[in-house]
Amino acid sequence: MMPIPNSLTKIESFMKERIGLGESFDLGIRKLKILKKDVNLYFLNGLCDTQFIVEILQEIVVINNDASNHNHRIDLYELIENRLVHQSVSQVKTLDEIVDQLLTGLIVFVVEGETNALIVDVRSYPGRTPQEPDTEKVVRGSRDGFVENIIVNTALTRRRIRDERLRFEIIKVGERSKTDIAIAYIKDVANEDLVEIVKKEVQNIKVDGLTMADKTVEEFIVDQGFNPYPLVRYTERADVAATHLLEGHVLIYVDTSPSVIITPTTYFHHVQHVEEYRQSPTVGTFVRWIRYLGISSSLFLLPLWFLFVVEPQMLPEKLAFIGPNEETNIPVIIQIFLAEVGVEFLRLASIHTPSALSIAMGLVAAALIGQIAIDVGLFVPEVILYVAVATIGTFATPSQELSVANKMSTLAIIILTAIFHAPGLIIGFTIYIMFLASIKSLNTPYLWPLIPFHPYAFFRILVRRAVPGSRIRPSIVHPRDKYRQPQN
Repeated sequence: MMPIPNSLTKIESFMKERIGLGESFDLGIRKLKILKKDVNLYFLNGLCDTQFIVEILQEIVVINNDASNHNHRIDLYELIENRLVHQSVSQVKTLDEIVDQLLTGLIVFVVEGETNALIVDVRSYPGRTPQEPDTEKVVRGSRDGFVENIIVNTALTRRRIRDERLRFEIIKVGERSKTDIAIAYIKDVANEDLVEIVKKEVQNIKVDGLTMADKTVEEFIVDQGFNPYPLVRYTERADVAATHLLEGHVLIYVDTSPSVIITPTTYFHHVQHVEEYRQSPTVGTFVRWIRYLGISSSLFLLPLWFLFVVEPQMLPEKLAFIGPNEETNIPVIIQIFLAEVGVEFLRLASIHTPSALSIAMGLVAAALIGQIAIDVGLFVPEVILYVAVATIGTFATPSQELSVANKMSTLAIIILTAIFHAPGLIIGFTIYIMFLASIKSLNTPYLWPLIPFHPYAFFRILVRRAVPGSRIRPSIVHPRDKYRQPQN
């Protein structure tokens, strides 16, 4: 850490050498003469609010017009500090701090002969206004979602939780990017050990930059490896984030990302949706069961149907119609894989296709490709039917990461079924459950409350209870205050 020299020329030379002052067009310096002393202002265009800077400069320049200020005993540094008409002013004592703050978007005042500098937070990051996230839409509810500005995101959370015990601890991560990361929790609710684990994992991130923001952070704090299942939950809704904070979870806000990381999470966190809580408990429970049915169909429908194709004698007489009625030269398992890959092609194409053309692309894929593929004998109609139903189940899964992981598991079970038939299906499902049961996210069992079994918590997963009846916070996060509402 280099201390700030009392020579403005040395400071300017350091800035030219260290951050490219005079080379980069967006780095600027404004030289002033206040009470016959030199004062330099350093700023970064694009990340500063110009209006604030102009107002501050006007307050400082007017010092020269006040005759009472021309007393040589006046401390110019202190006088400028008092004239900075802004609520966020701080002092720094090293050149490294100046560089870090300047590149973040703050402005720096240095005064001739002083070894301290004044930092003013006049940041104004470019970005969009809060709007409803595309992946978490609701029929009725708030429409303000997170954006790429960490200040706006924390403000949206503060608006919902006006508790003096809500904490946002800021950490800079990235040797080059110096990305702001905020650890959010409610002090008397969140488990202290969990907070310390998350903070330690974030502080131990050693990387040059977080260009992929929260996804890079996730890969550092959880041991993902080649496990396709998501170990943290993402949300772009401020109400969902606030709900999890009140439950005792620890959240991670990463600047430049509109998503917030929720830790710890289980498998069942990824299958819940905010829409269930915007309806009455009965309707919410019904919607939840329909969603569970869709997720189950995306997992189990294709392997079970394929087993009946290869082992038709296992079907009851009344269900003998299940299975392809036409002969085909292409094995059914190849058809299933081709259809699943085709669906992924369409999904990827829809992401990269402008919205004005995506509807036309969907019509072409459904009306032309699908029907012609059946007519020429590439697919039997039953394959298209069951793949379509399973695909709808993946779309009903709130978490995209979970839906893709479930699809990969389904294809693996189908391969085992093709090799070993009925024993392969049983083995596949058993390995699937055992694999999920072996996963832990920040020391949290992934299948809780099913494995290990917790009756009360499992009942709350099956049935959406009314808020007055939900007095106890989920025990999986080990909250310090386990009661949501005051106890009489």
